[in-house]
Amino acid sequence: MKQIADELVQAGITKVWIDEPLANHTTWRIGGPADLLIQPKDKSSLQKALQILHRHQIPWSVIGRGSNLLVRDRGIRGAVLKVAEGLSHCEFRGEEVCVGAGYSMIRLAMETGKRGLTGMEFAGGIPGTVGGAVYMNAGAHGSDLSRILIDAEILFEDGETKVLTNEEMSFSYRTSLLQKKKGIVVEARFQLRAGDRQEITATLAANKERRRLTQPLQLPCAGSVFRNPPGDHAGRLIEAAGLKGYQIGGAQVSELHANFIVNRGGATATDVLTLIDHIRSTILEKYGIEMHPEVLVVGEG
Repeated sequence: MKQIADELVQAGITKVWIDEPLANHTTWRIGGPADLLIQPKDKSSLQKALQILHRHQIPWSVIGRGSNLLVRDRGIRGAVLKVAEGLSHCEFRGEEVCVGAGYSMIRLAMETGKRGLTGMEFAGGIPGTVGGAVYMNAGAHGSDLSRILIDAEILFEDGETKVLTNEEMSFSYRTSLLQKKKGIVVEARFQLRAGDRQEITATLAANKERRRLTQPLQLPCAGSVFRNPPGDHAGRLIEAAGLKGYQIGGAQVSELHANFIVNRGGATATDVLTLIDHIRSTILEKYGIEMHPEVLVVGEG
């Protein structure tokens, strides 16, 4: 990998790490090493990195801030592209906003609120980046990205860039086209509308306070672990099954919110996956409901 790392640096991509522990780059603070971790500084360097990886036939994957992500203990073979600060531009055009994939969703919700634009309040507690949120059609408080996205610029594996409309993104609950067709979100454009700044600010503040009181934000976690089953809430089912506080190794079902698994210290991906399996089998046995994880699991066990 050193030869490829050197080639990337020569191409002007200076943030390159070999055998970098991904625990340093995920909100769960869990994950084995990436053979190669690359953080492009802009769209051009992202394209150059993909070209170099393609030329050497190196497999690649993408992360943002590492929320909603579980990296297995042996890490990820090939290259990991970290889309973060380098793609974090944000431009308001009336009631539209054009945002880079590395921009924080929480910051975006705050910035739109400051401008008296409504539609993004639900995103005030989503800890990831715009790119990750588009990838999984992130949502909260009864809304999601599919309701406000106009289009997204996607860089596909063959190096071709396309702007896909909302309809072409094939959104459904916590999914998009990108689960089926490999690509990287470069930029997204959202349609907002004028609203009452005080009302928007109040909604954001209320959502923030609710998160503070109900979510274990003081411990490393990845957000909600399971999708809500039809007509119910994953957290309610897990709590009703008596699993709040249940712990395997360093991984524990949060005592504050049962749909969060927290890292109490030294948790491994194996601990988390074993705990997820225990929760699923318990809920299936007690209630006959199949639970589906919302977190993306990647890498080698």
